[in-house]
Amino acid sequence: MPKRVLQGTVVSDKNDKTVVVRVERRFTHPLLKKTVRRSKKYQAHDAENSAKIGDTVLIEECAPISKNKRWTVVPAN
Repeated sequence: MPKRVLQGTVVSDKNDKTVVVRVERRFTHPLLKKTVRRSKKYQAHDAENSAKIGDTVLIEECAPISKNKRWTVVPAN
């Protein structure tokens, strides 16, 4: 089964080897028929501490690394 990959913006890089990524999703409200934006924050493992605040990164599902980390930053090719 393929791993999920999400795109988001780094909002915090204060922790060592961890970044907080805000992922935004857009959908049409079922009753109002208006486009709604919802966001969620994920903690992702960044082994090289390469991502900085404001960067757009891809994160990929992985096995649990810590209590809150279940995602890793995909390295840029």
